[in-house]
Amino acid sequence: MTQITPQPGIMDIALYTGGKSTVEGVSNVVKLSSNENPFGPSPAAQEAVRRVLHEMHRYPSTDHGSLRQAIGEVHGLDAGRIICGVGSDEIIHFLAQAYAGPGDEVVFTEHGFGMYKISARVAGATPVEVPEAERVTDVDALLAACTERTKLVFIANPNNPTGTMIGQAEVERLADGLPPQAILVLDGAYAEYVEGFDGGASIVDARENVVMTRTFSKLYGLGGMRVGWGYAPAGIIDVLTRVRGPFNLSVPALAAAEAAIRDTAFVEKCRAENTRMRTWLAEALMEHGVPSDTSCANFILARFSSREEAEACDLFLQKQGLIVRRVAGYNLPAALRITVGDEASCRRVAHVIGRFKAGER
Repeated sequence: MTQITPQPGIMDIALYTGGKSTVEGVSNVVKLSSNENPFGPSPAAQEAVRRVLHEMHRYPSTDHGSLRQAIGEVHGLDAGRIICGVGSDEIIHFLAQAYAGPGDEVVFTEHGFGMYKISARVAGATPVEVPEAERVTDVDALLAACTERTKLVFIANPNNPTGTMIGQAEVERLADGLPPQAILVLDGAYAEYVEGFDGGASIVDARENVVMTRTFSKLYGLGGMRVGWGYAPAGIIDVLTRVRGPFNLSVPALAAAEAAIRDTAFVEKCRAENTRMRTWLAEALMEHGVPSDTSCANFILARFSSREEAEACDLFLQKQGLIVRRVAGYNLPAALRITVGDEASCRRVAHVIGRFKAGER
């Protein structure tokens, strides 16, 4: 009789569910459920992929040197302290693999990215969920949750799915207050949407216990390519590089990411348009009695009076071909996360939610 069993904690993992992309019986849907850039990837990134299609029989670079150099040049960072992964979630996984295990704890906020908990359980560590203060990261609560077993503390800044963020002084207070064996991980998946924000790079540079992660999946429009990166002290990069598979990024993905990060004009255009439509959408929904916190990302968290109302609104939106994201799995059952799309999509979703709030079903 078989005695094959997985490692403890694996079967406690709830499967990650991505944003829906189809509605049964409805064609020409507008997907606003996965925080994707409505303008797609940079034309330069698309051309870069076309140029390397004939190289798909070749193994990719093992050190990602050209991409790391481009990231370093654009952000003013030491390329030797950058590591690249299959999305920033692979960097998160590397950190858990390398620094957390049975008997250790991984701390994160109650509305934080689902991969923090998953990666902790895969490593055999204990996930520790900490309350937020009205959907904002609470530094005091995080520090109070830390013990001698804490190895990793994750915060997303701006956070998903709330869209809120905390200032540099609060992040520094968190980093400086951690126990000596713990690493603070600043998840900057949405950092590019904040004008002039370095995602926490200066905090990493000034300390030995802070790591920053970033992604090409959001503002750069490369979600389908799966490219992310991390910036950390040299000692941590050395450890993570030993965990990373040698060929984890493909030739097309490397080419697309390098071209995308160098196309700064496209990035600035997408950021400006997101800011404009995010403000418009939040104000339009507020006029219909649907509040949201000030978002610093490419989505807003629309809040309803109850879970029942949020789910009814979601179903009504689906009937109209609009797909948004339920976030009960992030402990926000009475809310819907709505990606900021192009102007036509934003106007359409606001109009339909207005109809719903007016009593149409």
